[in-house]
Amino acid sequence: MRCGGGTLRDVTDRATLDLLPEQSLRSAVDLLVRLVEAAGAAVIFIGAVVGVVLFLRVLPQRNPDAFATVRLALGRFLALGLEFQLASDVLRTAISPSFNEIGKLAAVAAIRTALNFFLAREIAEEKRILDSAASPPTAPPTAHPPTDSSR
Repeated sequence: MRCGGGTLRDVTDRATLDLLPEQSLRSAVDLLVRLVEAAGAAVIFIGAVVGVVLFLRVLPQRNPDAFATVRLALGRFLALGLEFQLASDVLRTAISPSFNEIGKLAAVAAIRTALNFFLAREIAEEKRILDSAASPPTAPPTAHPPTDSSR
């Protein structure tokens, strides 16, 4: 179908390009990347501040279990901050990425995912240790001799 010197598809493609030029899209995504990176950095910074405050509270106790709660709190903030940083990396390659950018993203994503995996495992282990230390030990079930109900 012809429409004013071009096909309808040409007109539609030009309207799409005029509606949201790639450079405008790149600028918008770049702003989003910076916002998400800033959010991740803020989460990590807040976690560090919380960790220092908790550390200063438990320091006089010299109790290893108390230090574990500090590590748990800090670890949770770090894991969340890493998730934000990974999200910003994915956003960075959202618009027509090159193979070089995809390779960098894959390397960074692998490193951050591995860090997050081991951090989550460490957090789970610390939590398990703290939970087992906090809960009272359960007594093993007592064995009752079998009763013969046929008598």
